[in-house]
Amino acid sequence: MHKRNAWLAVGLAVVLVMAFALTGCGGGTSSNNNATTSTSLKDTITFAQGADPRGLDPAYVDDGESSKVIVNVYESLLKYAPDSTQVEPSLATSWDISPDGLTYTFHLRKGVKFQDGTDFNAAAVKFNVERQIPPKVDPNMPYAGFVWGTVKSVDTPDDSTVVMHLSQKNSAFLANCAMSLGAPMVSPTALQKDNNNVNEDPVGTGPYKFVSWKKGDSVTLVRNDDYWGPKAKTKNLIFKVIADNSARVLALTNGDVDMIDGIDATAVQPVKSAGDVLQTTEGMNINYMAMNVQSPIFKNAAARKGIAQAINRDELVKNLYQGYATPASTILPKFVPGFSADVQQTSYDEAAAKAAIAAAGIKTVHMITYSNPRPYNPATGSTLATAIQGYLQKVGVTCKIDTYDWTTYKTKVTAGDYDICFYGWTGDNGDPDNFLNLLATNDWSQNVSRWQDPTYIKGIADALAMPNGEGRNAAYAALEKQAAAANVWYPINHTQLLWASGPGVKGVLYHMTGNTFFADATVAAK
Repeated sequence: MHKRNAWLAVGLAVVLVMAFALTGCGGGTSSNNNATTSTSLKDTITFAQGADPRGLDPAYVDDGESSKVIVNVYESLLKYAPDSTQVEPSLATSWDISPDGLTYTFHLRKGVKFQDGTDFNAAAVKFNVERQIPPKVDPNMPYAGFVWGTVKSVDTPDDSTVVMHLSQKNSAFLANCAMSLGAPMVSPTALQKDNNNVNEDPVGTGPYKFVSWKKGDSVTLVRNDDYWGPKAKTKNLIFKVIADNSARVLALTNGDVDMIDGIDATAVQPVKSAGDVLQTTEGMNINYMAMNVQSPIFKNAAARKGIAQAINRDELVKNLYQGYATPASTILPKFVPGFSADVQQTSYDEAAAKAAIAAAGIKTVHMITYSNPRPYNPATGSTLATAIQGYLQKVGVTCKIDTYDWTTYKTKVTAGDYDICFYGWTGDNGDPDNFLNLLATNDWSQNVSRWQDPTYIKGIADALAMPNGEGRNAAYAALEKQAAAANVWYPINHTQLLWASGPGVKGVLYHMTGNTFFADATVAAK
């Protein structure tokens, strides 16, 4: 996920009072947890974000803008605790794991229905899992491998029991079953009706149900009055798309929207001066530049290292993010298991960069980037690309930059027509595999460097099968050292997360995974 110059970190935060240790540590909290005592409450809460969702079928999207809507419409078998990525019951009330770690038995919540009246049961779970594993999996399902890639078969001994058989041990499997993408349960009836893709007509079991989507403008949800749990406190929920950061801030301070994210550093003072509430916390994310190893320029590892040496990471991060981000020495945020301070990326050395680039004969590079802010890059991709362009010009490299809106950019990245692209990642589940597996997959919408190293890929598979603990953490640290030596990614920063709301907003859960949960949210009428 991604953003602009001298700007503040956006979106996925945990709110309210929690110190954050994310991903196994961290804060996820709400905007003032105190219950609203006034009986004068608005019947609609409007949240403004920086880009349109790419889709609303959790199996077919991989972006935060889609995910923020999805978590209010759908539910997964498990969920994360409000202030961490510890798994808790959701559509499954309990689970058992076989001694060999290869069989997971889920006991399902009874009496739950999808929003179209379809029963939620074992058959529905089997349908959802099997559409994302061979032979049915669609190559356009970016999270299928992350969540269900080790599932080889699914049994349903009765309506409330699902048994999943794995092809190998997977220490991240339970955490994956709580993710907001790939894992949520979709109505089988709706899927059969819409040719196995409900991107524009989502049907889940969650506290809100879909009403409409005006592309480029807004997504409207309404309370699911048949929800199995406590009903949502506010009737209507609108996700408003306002791409420009300053326009989004103005919409909040004018009272046109109730809450925003994707805020940069320039927004801090206007938000505070207007009497609105601003929250920030450490982000479970990585903002990076990727070099395409399938490009003739960057097949050479020495050339990739030369480009990395040309960039002054500390200076770049200071100038772009003004204290709301930390330079990244590793791919993993420091609170994620597997983080090691011994991992070091290529350091800034302008003289060495000039020599390496001259030896490689690099004169020009083709960059592609995105125009909007991202949770890991509130400065926007275009601002970041321009800053990198400046560093490369100093070592004799001319950069051609093509900039696209986010939806188009995702298509361009998958096509692979670039030497350098800009990307990022927000952790889904607090497990190191969720970050480092990105360099092992052959899904080019995820592995944007297109690096395929057999030793690394085997190491990822081996680490995934290891039990949680020091041995597994050391394995991931070793893998990150290998990736750093290959210079296929240039990690830039870990971004703090920032969002703001009007003073009358209560009960929003802005989780460390970057998702926004509105079931308990209320807005005091002015």
